[in-house]
Amino acid sequence: MRVSTTKHSGGIAEVTVDAPPVNALPVRGWHDLAQAVTGAGADPETRAVVLRAEGRGFNAGVDIKEMQRTAGFDALIGANRGCRAAFAAVRDCPVPVIAAVQGHCLGGGVGLAGSADLVVAADDAYFGLPEVDRGALGAATHLARLVPRHLMRAMVYTCRTVPAARLAEFGSVLAVVDPADLRREAFDVARAIAAKDPRVIRCAKQALNGIDPTDPDRDYRFEQGFTYELSLIGAGDALRDRFAGAATGGRAGAEGGGRGEAAEEGAR
Repeated sequence: MRVSTTKHSGGIAEVTVDAPPVNALPVRGWHDLAQAVTGAGADPETRAVVLRAEGRGFNAGVDIKEMQRTAGFDALIGANRGCRAAFAAVRDCPVPVIAAVQGHCLGGGVGLAGSADLVVAADDAYFGLPEVDRGALGAATHLARLVPRHLMRAMVYTCRTVPAARLAEFGSVLAVVDPADLRREAFDVARAIAAKDPRVIRCAKQALNGIDPTDPDRDYRFEQGFTYELSLIGAGDALRDRFAGAATGGRAGAEGGGRGEAAEEGAR
C-alpha cells in the first residue's frame, strides 16, 4: 500500500493512492492519505491538487478484512478516525482538490469525492455506499453533495450504485471521459485553476467552505455514532463477518448487480 505525492510544474501536486487489488485502505492508509493531502496544501507553491488512484478503481473504502482480524474495536475506531481525517484534509486543503475517479468509488471513496472541490470521472466510474450491507453508516453526508437528497436515501437503503454519467447530469461530476484520458482531464482542470492568481484562489477556497450550508465534519461524525451503536449491539460485526467470509469464498459478496469485485475485497 502506497500513498505518494508528486510535484509538477505550475504548482500542481499529484497525490496518488496505490493499494492493490482495489484500493481498499487500511487504517494506516487513511491517515497517510490525510497527511499527504495536508502536506501538499501546506506547500505555498501548490496551486491545485489532483487526487487520483492507480488500478481498476478509485477507492473501495475501508479494509474490512483488517477490521475483522483485529481484536476489539481498535481497527473500527482507527478506520473511522482515519476516514474522517482524510475527508477533512481534502475539504480543508487551502487550494482546490480535483478528484479523478475511475471504476469503483465506494464507501470511503464517496467520502473523498464528496469532499473534493471538483470531480472528473472515467466513463466506467460508478459511485455507491454499501454501508448498510456492512453493518455501518457513514459518507451519506458526502454522497448528498454528489446526488439529490432522495436519490441519496435510495442509494443508502438499497446499496445501489450510480454511474458517473448520471452524476454529470446533476453537475457534481464536471466531465466524463475515456479512462485513458482521465489523468489528462484532471490535469487540464488543475492547470486552468493554477493559472489564476493563487492569492485569489486560496481566498475563494476559504470563502466557498465558509458559505457551505452544512458542516460535513460534524455531520459525518454524527453518522459514525450509529456505526459504533451497530457494533455494540452486534449487528456490525455479524454483517462484516458475513461479508469477509463471502469475499474469501468467492463472488457471493458482490454488490450492485455484477459490479461487486471491489466490494468483495473490502468496501465499507
